[in-house]
Amino acid sequence: MQSPLPVRDGVNATRLRLPDEGPWDTAMDYMMHRWGHIDPQGIEDRFDAGEIVGESGAPLDRRTPLQEHTFIWYYRTLPPETRMPVEISILHQDEHLLVVDKPHFLPTTPGGTYIQESALVRLRNQLDLPDLVPMHRLDRMTAGVLLLSTNPETRGKYQVLFEKRQVQKEYECVSAAAPAAGFPAVELPAVVRNRMTKSRSYLLAEVIDGEPNAETRIELLRTFDGGMARRALYRLEPHTGKTHQLRVHMASLGLGIVNDAFYPELLDKAPDDYSKPLQLLARGIRFVDPITGRAVEYRSGLELDEAHPA
Repeated sequence: MQSPLPVRDGVNATRLRLPDEGPWDTAMDYMMHRWGHIDPQGIEDRFDAGEIVGESGAPLDRRTPLQEHTFIWYYRTLPPETRMPVEISILHQDEHLLVVDKPHFLPTTPGGTYIQESALVRLRNQLDLPDLVPMHRLDRMTAGVLLLSTNPETRGKYQVLFEKRQVQKEYECVSAAAPAAGFPAVELPAVVRNRMTKSRSYLLAEVIDGEPNAETRIELLRTFDGGMARRALYRLEPHTGKTHQLRVHMASLGLGIVNDAFYPELLDKAPDDYSKPLQLLARGIRFVDPITGRAVEYRSGLELDEAHPA
């Protein structure tokens, strides 16, 4: 559903669905029920200033009946954020696409405590592109090639490529050269297939019984001396796109990715250590451009620190 409010400061307006019925006479009564314990005066001020609007963009006031609107939009009050010491590099830009190298630690889209400090909001503000939308996502801790649409009129053509799995992605990671104790030796290249699930209420993705819905091809590129133990650089080619898929699949072989705080063992939450990024990189992305009909490939200019030990 199209928002009647434009993007502001790189951030979309928030949409709220009002209930069809209940003990609330007005839309403001319902918002007070939801958030009045946090900032009742702020809610009243927003209604008085006409900053809360309905589907047509018309502002609501304190007396607007609950049943008059199904959805309303408003701008959230954004908390202050400390800028992360990481930068985004632009790899390609045209009238349809923006391709960037997303750094480690920066989330792709706003969420939780990261709003302005997300790749999407940074780029919207930096390039004055309010219609910018990511075509896929990279985990916050994963760096590398990220594709975004700059043109709403052609966006659907690129979305279809991802929906039909006509986009080939290549990742690299650094892990141990041999499986951890208790895991069998693995002959590479290998393909890992299993069924993965992740609920919104649980931090980690899980492997469960059932028909496989996640598949990754894993190839050894080279081994090297990683200090205390031999390490290796691997190429990962996901054929599906489940949350944390690559991290889970590497851990399932006893080859957990270096600096992974989730898999194979969930570590206590700690402040980001920018000197120890997750050693996982989206190296490249390939597809046939639906506008030009030409095969294109975009490659990351980043390198994994642990792949090049001093």
